[in-house]
Amino acid sequence: MLSLLPPLLHGSLLPGTLRSLVAFVIVLGVLVFFHELGHYLAARWRGVHVETFSIGFGRKLWGWRDRRGTEWRIAWLPLGGFVKLHGQEQPEEASEETKAAWIPGRTFHEKPVSSRAIVVAAGPIANFALAFVLFSALFAIAGRPVVEPVVGEVMAGSAAAKAGLAAGDRILAIDGAPVARFLDIQRIVTAHPATTLDLTLTRDHATQHLMVTTGSHLVDGHEAGLLGISGGSVRYERLSLAGAVAAGASETWLVLAETVSGVWQMVSGQRGTDDLGGPLRIAQLSGQVAATGLANLISFIAVLSVNLGLVNLFPIPVLDGGHLLFYLAEAVLGRPLPKRAQDYGFRAGAALLVGLFIFATWNDLAHLGIFRWVAHLAG
Repeated sequence: MLSLLPPLLHGSLLPGTLRSLVAFVIVLGVLVFFHELGHYLAARWRGVHVETFSIGFGRKLWGWRDRRGTEWRIAWLPLGGFVKLHGQEQPEEASEETKAAWIPGRTFHEKPVSSRAIVVAAGPIANFALAFVLFSALFAIAGRPVVEPVVGEVMAGSAAAKAGLAAGDRILAIDGAPVARFLDIQRIVTAHPATTLDLTLTRDHATQHLMVTTGSHLVDGHEAGLLGISGGSVRYERLSLAGAVAAGASETWLVLAETVSGVWQMVSGQRGTDDLGGPLRIAQLSGQVAATGLANLISFIAVLSVNLGLVNLFPIPVLDGGHLLFYLAEAVLGRPLPKRAQDYGFRAGAALLVGLFIFATWNDLAHLGIFRWVAHLAG
């Protein structure tokens, strides 16, 4: 595993809380930069002038203006960023002074709906592309993590515990089918609910057989086998450049599919919302992951990049997906939706996002034990 992070992020010079804040700013800065870079590059491609490219909100800390007239800046509140497009407002919303400063042919509002949709969609697409590049680079340089078919922990009362499996056992085969990694165990066991399987394993350098009857639980309405063990050691398998690119694409798709599945399970009530986290939990995880090495931090950024891209595609006004929904309606109807309808949509979207932010922050505080700490002080 790569371990090239500055000593600050390894915790030798910074306490945990400060390390988490530094890591959080780095992680969020990378994600926001590439998201907004997608909007910026697409805008330039479609002939729209970009007035401002900002990382963070609020007062400017540092900035400069390039030869195309775009102001690049870093603001003091690192909780996002934005790209300000020239003529983004509609003519009826702009003052005469503002309209006098518009550059003919370079304003956003006068572009066809297809060009506006491309500019908006480019942000989430850039996040997916970033994840793909990071995963591919990791697999080519550091290697793809492979969990060995070694028992790390046995859950009490599980099928594995009843059969006598112990931590450190290396499973070689199941019913004669060779096992090369922990995923093979999961795949075979999942396909055999409430079934007696013959496990070939090594324990204390000796090979032995163990009969285990799997448990059973419902997954998406179907019975799935359950063993009750967790994986142990991890090895890194370096791939060729072509193999790393293919694996990077596969990993990006896998993370996207799992995220969509998780969101759907929350919406449909199949899964609780305790896992829904906000900035505080991301900051905590950033610090924890950063302390384990650069490879893990890059992988964490890639996973978050997929999440950020997906969330921005949700059909909620204010988000990119909401704008795309309006553009779709405009393309179908041949004209933009009435301004009142758009205003109501944006207000509802903003209220929904504020509610989700408050709920996620509440989850974060509960997860971090803040409420228990306050109750302890009060008691």
